[in-house]
Amino acid sequence: MRFDVITLFPELFAAFLTSGITRRAYESGQVAVHLWNPRDYAQGNYRRVDDRPFGGGPGMVMLAEPLAACLAAIRNARAEPAEQAAPVVLFSPIGSKLDHAQVAQWSVSSGAVLLCGRYEGIDQRFIDAYVSLQISLGDFVLSGGEVAAMALLDALARLQPGVLGDEGSHAQDSFNPALDGLLDCPHYTRPEQWQGVGVPAALLSGNHAQIERWRRDQRLALTAQLRPDLITAARNAAALNKADEALLASQPPQPL
Repeated sequence: MRFDVITLFPELFAAFLTSGITRRAYESGQVAVHLWNPRDYAQGNYRRVDDRPFGGGPGMVMLAEPLAACLAAIRNARAEPAEQAAPVVLFSPIGSKLDHAQVAQWSVSSGAVLLCGRYEGIDQRFIDAYVSLQISLGDFVLSGGEVAAMALLDALARLQPGVLGDEGSHAQDSFNPALDGLLDCPHYTRPEQWQGVGVPAALLSGNHAQIERWRRDQRLALTAQLRPDLITAARNAAALNKADEALLASQPPQPL
C-alpha cells in the first residue's frame, strides 16, 4: 500500500520511518510512504503557502493553489486516473475519531494521500474540492497534522504480516476484536518480587486455563472501570459469557 503525505515539515518523519519495530513495514515497502512539501509547488520568490484569513482574525490560512499543485503531482506520480484516485485524508479536530476498526480497514487498503494542515487551517475551497474524509485523534488541537499522520501510519504498519516479532501480538491489543473489544490486561515480568510487590499467583501457576481466566477477568474489570461503553458494546455483540457477567455483577471487580 502507498501513502503520500503532504506536509510542510517532511523532516519530522525521518526518525519515525527509520526507528522502532514498525520501520520493518516501511523499509520492506509493505507500507510505502512518500513525502511531499507543498512549498515546492508554490509560486513567487518566497514560495508562500499561507496568507491572512478573509474577515480578519489571528493566524494564517494555508493557500489552496500550492496544495492543488502538490496533489496533482502526487496523482501523476501514482499514475491514477481521476475515477480511481486514492482518497485524500485531512487530519482535523472536526474529523471522525480514529479507532481500531478504522485502522484495521486502512491496514488492508491500497493507501491514501494524507494531508497535514498547519496554522489556522486550510482554505475551505480546497477541502471542498479534494478532501475525501477528515480524521481526528481526539478532542484536542495539535500544531499540525504530522503527529496524527504518524499515529495512523504506526497503527496500520504494526498490523502488517511479519512486522511484529510475534504474529499474535496485535491480537492481544486493547480494542482488538480477538479480545471482544476490551482493554488489555496488566502484564508482569521478572523479578517475581519488586519493591515488595509480587506477581499475581495465577500467572505463576502454570495452569493455562487459570491464567487465561485471570487475564479475562482483569480485562473485564479494567474495561468496566475505565471504559464502560466498551462493556456495553461487547454485550450488544453477545461477546460476554456467563462467567464474564458473573464477574461484572460481583461487588465491584477491582483491576490490579
